[in-house]
Amino acid sequence: MSSKNSYFQLDIKNDGTYLKIYPPVDNGQPITYDEISEYLIDKKIYDYNIKDLGHAIANAQREVTEVKLLSVPILPEGEYVRIKISQDRMYAVGRFYPPSNNGSCMDSREIMNSLAQNGIKEGIVQDNIESFINNRRYCEDIILAKGLKPVEGKDAVINYHFNTDTTIKPKVNEDGTVDFHQLNVISTINKGDLLATLEPAIDGKNGYDICGNVLKPGKVVKKILRHGKGIHLSDDGLKMYSDVNGHAMLRDNRVFVANTYEVPANVDVSTGDINYEGNVSIKGNVITGFSVQAKGDIIVDGVVEGATLRAGGNIILKRGMQGMSRGTMEADGNIISKFIENAEVKAGGYITTEAILHSKISARGDITVGGKKGFVTGGEIRSATSITIKTAGSTMGTNTVLEVGIDPAASDEFKSLEQSITSMRTDMEKLMPILNNFKKKVSNGEKMPPDKLNYIKTATLHCIDLDNKIKEATYRYEQLKLEMNKNESGTIRIENIAYPGVKIVISNVVYYVRSEVHYTKFIRERADIKLIGL
Repeated sequence: MSSKNSYFQLDIKNDGTYLKIYPPVDNGQPITYDEISEYLIDKKIYDYNIKDLGHAIANAQREVTEVKLLSVPILPEGEYVRIKISQDRMYAVGRFYPPSNNGSCMDSREIMNSLAQNGIKEGIVQDNIESFINNRRYCEDIILAKGLKPVEGKDAVINYHFNTDTTIKPKVNEDGTVDFHQLNVISTINKGDLLATLEPAIDGKNGYDICGNVLKPGKVVKKILRHGKGIHLSDDGLKMYSDVNGHAMLRDNRVFVANTYEVPANVDVSTGDINYEGNVSIKGNVITGFSVQAKGDIIVDGVVEGATLRAGGNIILKRGMQGMSRGTMEADGNIISKFIENAEVKAGGYITTEAILHSKISARGDITVGGKKGFVTGGEIRSATSITIKTAGSTMGTNTVLEVGIDPAASDEFKSLEQSITSMRTDMEKLMPILNNFKKKVSNGEKMPPDKLNYIKTATLHCIDLDNKIKEATYRYEQLKLEMNKNESGTIRIENIAYPGVKIVISNVVYYVRSEVHYTKFIRERADIKLIGL
């Protein structure tokens, strides 16, 4: 025998109206007072003895029990369904109650009408309605309607088949030196190589709730394969191939393949300055006074002297730079060098080296001075994120500045704006008295020759232009000032010793090393710099 919930039925007799309660079968649920009470309220039956009803419910756990509700008979009641709609309107549950004696049962049409009266238009489960009609079970939840959830689509995905991680750092050997033979930062590509594949976006499908409202899936991200010269796509646009040998790189979601220009010896009078669209690989040295510019990476096996290097990608110096106070290096990507001496260096990514002497260094990423020596002596080292050094300064008290927490590019822009605003205001202060004097003469009726009138007109327009530029520059200046003052991020790690003469700057907060500091991390805490042991 299958289990059944306890249920109840109105029994209308000559001497009054009764309620007959049937006990549960097997594991069926017992009836509750609240459910009977809600039904009686729906049927407008109020004047009954609550205590008697409670006793009847208790007895009905074991046997069929009857309790008198009213002393008068009422008209027959038909079969009844109470419908509850979920909060998200994704399903409706019906709970049926039997008719009184002499009452009528509901047919499919009447059940459908009840659903319509409750605002249910879609997702009606006809099988469950037919199942109830064929086998009536009362005081049980029956799902009468189900909504359809939208089918979410899938964003397009591009898979690149070459290295796109610009944060890969060089391998450090067990003795602490940097292995420049296994940098793995160059993605060498041969003609015909597969560069990327596209998994197209798949649109989702609409759903609906039981009240007939359309439920739309989320929007999918659609993509296309974007590339530069020397690359072609398959006919369906889903695969990307290289037409040339070279080096693959990803810039602004566009794939480029640049050829590599090799210099077999030194960059000197025999080669002249080099300006190349792709990568440049130099097997010898770069001699003082010469320049190398590349849209891709620059790799130098020898030493760079007082020369100029400018790369759209990375710069890798397998020996180092002896800048002679005139050498400069600038890369949009990362810079890796054995050492840097008397040079000015800027990186859009990180900088890794084993020694820095009397140089001006700035990077948007981390600056790491490690290896066996790992020292910085003299100069100015600036990073937007963190600086890690073994030894900072020297026993001679050499002035050495370590600064983090502010994007060096933003700091340079801030200083440039400061100078520019001062210069423009000086120009304004020089022009205004002259213009005011001319205007006073004109207002007094004094006639001016055409050349002076043209001068007044030109100077006035120049003043208006200066005023607008001052306002724009001041607005940007204040933005940068606020950004630099509120930024508390950035750390400086000293893994061995920092000597007196070292100046620590974290987001414009300054700390001077007065005595030797060992194994310390410097962080900013509000308006102070805090020292934490490693």
